[in-house]
Amino acid sequence: MKPVVYFSREITPNKVVDLYKKVGKELKGKVAIKVHSGEKGNQNFLKPDFWKPIIDMLNGTVVECNTAYEGERNTTEKHLRLIKEHGWSEYFEVDLLDSEGPDLKLSIPNGTMIKENYVGKNIEKYNSMLVLSHFKGHPMGGYGGALKQLSIGLASSYGKAYIHGAGDPEKIWTADHDKFLKSMAEAASSIVEYFNGEIVYINVMKNMSVDCDCCKVAEDPCVADIGILASTDPIAIDQACIDLLYNSNDKGKDHLIERIESRHGIYTIEEAEKLGYGKREYTLIEID
Repeated sequence: MKPVVYFSREITPNKVVDLYKKVGKELKGKVAIKVHSGEKGNQNFLKPDFWKPIIDMLNGTVVECNTAYEGERNTTEKHLRLIKEHGWSEYFEVDLLDSEGPDLKLSIPNGTMIKENYVGKNIEKYNSMLVLSHFKGHPMGGYGGALKQLSIGLASSYGKAYIHGAGDPEKIWTADHDKFLKSMAEAASSIVEYFNGEIVYINVMKNMSVDCDCCKVAEDPCVADIGILASTDPIAIDQACIDLLYNSNDKGKDHLIERIESRHGIYTIEEAEKLGYGKREYTLIEID
């Protein structure tokens, strides 16, 4: 059977809740809510008030990890300060998963680029996860969505360098590009395996710049907002976002598509499907 992706053109906090309910999978136990905390100066990231209804409903804990590059999120002290500044800790319990070492090492038996994934050890506190992704472009990955949140997003600071370097952290910015993209797909597989499928994914196609929320100086959005998607399949939901973008009538889409294609972004989705933790073919169900 094809995985189902639910879609609504209405972009509101309450519609996020509606789509989660449509998916029909109850996340149980202690729920981790993966968000992007937003780099200092970034104008496009989705703010805490947008996500508040769904996080409150699940009584979830917002989780993030430190970055592997210079900025305001590459140390625990700076990241926690920015999390407070951006309002996350005002609304929610927040857990910086790699705030203290050592990392948790997850095995990737089927990996050809990387055989292990380094994540913040605090992930062991959680029984299930809601992955909240802002779909947009990315300077290196081409696009950012559910698969990037599962991989780079949940990797520790060291783990991010390890994925970027396709197993060699010293090559964080110099590794073969497709090997980096494939490493993301492999790292994401270890998170799916770790939670044994107890994950729901929500992608929001809003404020779509060619740049990521990790950029302190990001281009403004170039294409009109499209909608919200929800699924239990991270590959299907990312593919559905790509398809909706390509099928958009907005002329600004060409700029974002050029970013995705020039970075070979679809390769991450292709490699993820080969690993067997989701499918690119899906059934899209639009709701009012």
